[in-house]
Amino acid sequence: MRTNLLIKERTIQKWMLILFLSFTAITSPAQTQYINICNHGADNTGKVNSSTIINSLIDSISKYNGGTIYFPPGNFLCGPIFMKSNITLLTDNGTTIQFSDNFDDYLPMVTSQWEGVRVKTFASQIYAIDAQNISIKGEGHFEGNGKKWWDFWYDVSRNNKNDSEWQKIFAAENKDILAKNAYLPKMHNFLRPPMVLFYNCKDITIEDVSFSNPPFWTIVPVYCDNTTIDNITINNPGDSPNTDGIDPCSCRNLGISNCHITVGDDCIVIKSGRDEDGREAAIPTENITITNCTMLNGHGGVVIGSEMSGDVKRVTISNCVFEGTDRGIRFKTMRGRGGVVEDIRISNIVMRNIVGEGIVMNMRYQPSEIEPVSVRTPAFRKIHISNVDIVDAKKGIAIYGLEEQSVEEISFSDLSIKAENGIEANYADNIIFDNIRLYTKALTPIKLDKCEKISFSQIHLLNPSEESCGFNLTDCITVKISDCFQPDKMKGFLKYNDKCQNLYLTNNILPGVKNILEGSDAIKVKQINNVQ
Repeated sequence: MRTNLLIKERTIQKWMLILFLSFTAITSPAQTQYINICNHGADNTGKVNSSTIINSLIDSISKYNGGTIYFPPGNFLCGPIFMKSNITLLTDNGTTIQFSDNFDDYLPMVTSQWEGVRVKTFASQIYAIDAQNISIKGEGHFEGNGKKWWDFWYDVSRNNKNDSEWQKIFAAENKDILAKNAYLPKMHNFLRPPMVLFYNCKDITIEDVSFSNPPFWTIVPVYCDNTTIDNITINNPGDSPNTDGIDPCSCRNLGISNCHITVGDDCIVIKSGRDEDGREAAIPTENITITNCTMLNGHGGVVIGSEMSGDVKRVTISNCVFEGTDRGIRFKTMRGRGGVVEDIRISNIVMRNIVGEGIVMNMRYQPSEIEPVSVRTPAFRKIHISNVDIVDAKKGIAIYGLEEQSVEEISFSDLSIKAENGIEANYADNIIFDNIRLYTKALTPIKLDKCEKISFSQIHLLNPSEESCGFNLTDCITVKISDCFQPDKMKGFLKYNDKCQNLYLTNNILPGVKNILEGSDAIKVKQINNVQ
């Protein structure tokens, strides 16, 4: 009898526990965290700063496994928003979150990274460190009010000022870094913060929202893993200083898709730390996809570098449109950076009205003296570019390696280029050009200097000047030109100097060419099955 009573008692206790847990699950903050910010006193007229309310709510719900902070239509004024794990900022159509331009609101200074160097500086307008599962979503707009930041920076840099309280605070916070870093002192101890900076975070989503007028770069994930940026708009004035669009640095597993970007600097830039600091951190940027994006204005459409000291690996860029950018696809670095950029795939790109180069790989971003190969020596290699249409550029393709380190293992296939100048390369090794349609009236459409193991096949020079010569080689070794068809009138096809070696012309049909060779020693060129 006692046993039966105990069984019944335990059964009742069991069901009471189940009911309690069920009720807890229904009512627990972990399950019901959907917070309308206006229901907690936030002002949606833009007149009262709501930072305290926003950050208090984030702190509160983060203790219960997070939730969603909802911003209804209206104008919300605030200082920095400090994101925590499992927090979503959800904005509605007609919502504007307007950030304060009072510099004091962004104190105290926080752990950050600025142009590839780890520092403490102003908090970003949206900031997170060591967080996971964080999101910014909805149809709202984030306004950075950057003009005051820009104007102060112009005044500081032009007049060499270094006496504001913010500069003094920065100098005190970064005393050790400034002592060993040659670059940061040039910034006069005033580092404008990025608009959005996530530092050492994972599982990040930014989608559907729009951004404008950041103090500095717009969206900056640093040391982050698994980031999705989709369907966002970034619209910064063309003359705004350093207002890059999206700048992942030392990140892995990141996708950028369906974005529309117009900025005052580079649209999308892939980075991995600057010089010694980047090499010391030794965290590469890898496994990156960029697709279906439109980029208008800006110094570059998609850029890799110049801060790439921690390496950049496995990047695909596809199905993008560049209109009116200074350059289209740009790789840039210099001596002292170190780092390797490799395993890059670029395809299905359309470019229009490019001010400079459509595609440029430049290892001499800033002038420097030749030095022995070391950890300070950068490298570009294993880059493959296909199905690109370039219309109205100053130059189609430019490759500039270093005397001690050539650009290596690059291929270009199925390109159509309409430009003032065609293709130019020096200090480049093992480069393939296949099926290139080049519209230019330059006297030398293709120029190579100090290059080795270069292959051209199916090169079509369209509408060249009748006084032009298709290829001009200087100090080049092992160059093969094959399967070209040249009906348009040209003075010459291949010009070369005395230091060239191992030149091959194979299976070319050249009815429009007056002189196939322009060189002092025709023995240097082996001709097979060419028709004139």
